[in-house]
Amino acid sequence: MLILECPYCGVKACETELSPGYEAHLKRFGPGSTDAEFEDYMFARKNPKGVHFERWRHTYGCGKWFLAARDTNTLEVFGTYPAQSSAPPEDLQAKIKAKRPDWKGYK
Repeated sequence: MLILECPYCGVKACETELSPGYEAHLKRFGPGSTDAEFEDYMFARKNPKGVHFERWRHTYGCGKWFLAARDTNTLEVFGTYPAQSSAPPEDLQAKIKAKRPDWKGYK
């Protein structure tokens, strides 16, 4: 079972109380973009085996969106942080690097 802590209300909730929003930190393309850029934005998603950054919504709690870093292979959760962040916080990246020395960092 996946348990994530909402960074807004502090509640630790299991995945049944949350809704997935899929990949975090996507670069959005809209009007004025090339067809290839828009196609990549709409359909191309990373599906790594290992560290992944995702969007989640605390559906049956405060209702807010937040971001989480977790390992897709082991389901280990490294941490959560506010959805308005443009990149994972430095302390969270350091925590991931300490547990996964082979991790190449956030790109």
